[in-house]
Amino acid sequence: MPIEIADLRKEYTLNGLDVADVLPNPIAQFRQWFEAALGAGVPEPNAMHLTTVSQEGRPSGRIVLIKDVDERGFVFYTNYESQKGQELTARPVASLTFFYPELERQIRVTGRVEKVSAEESDAYHTSRPRGSQIGAWVSHQSTVIAGRDVLENRQRELEAQFEGQPVPRPPHWGGFRVVPDQLEFWQGRPSRLHDRIRYRLEGGGWIIERVSP
Repeated sequence: MPIEIADLRKEYTLNGLDVADVLPNPIAQFRQWFEAALGAGVPEPNAMHLTTVSQEGRPSGRIVLIKDVDERGFVFYTNYESQKGQELTARPVASLTFFYPELERQIRVTGRVEKVSAEESDAYHTSRPRGSQIGAWVSHQSTVIAGRDVLENRQRELEAQFEGQPVPRPPHWGGFRVVPDQLEFWQGRPSRLHDRIRYRLEGGGWIIERVSP
């Protein structure tokens, strides 16, 4: 029999979450949950859903990988001329969503966006595998191409061009930082009465509050 999408459901029973359970600093709380996801063997716990907004107000989402997080915010790298790069430059706000089904947890982040420094982008570019470094030059991300051979031919050209020398960072490639003003930690609970604990930035400090599911 065909699967009825409406009948697909899961009862969440692993853990609860209360205001008293979380750390005062949301970045520290994120790190705690991220490390728990690593320990639980969650595939790619650094994968996050990034939502941007076009100049027409249309949302656009995709999965990207977080590459750094500290008190300044959440960092990922991309082509600045891609769709998301152009949208983030024109409207520098974004949301991030991390989902850890093995732990029945979700983390949502919203905030303003800024480019990381050229020095930070250079340092990360240098740490990447050589193939990824060349790939950043190959792809005119989000543009229409005639076929895969366009990419493969350009890749061969650049491999020959950079043979025997370091691959510099393309000027159109680098990092963005999402500087959060709100983070929400979601823990699945039975009967869809989930726990949602929100951190909200107000007056330079974090307000912690429970949100109804």
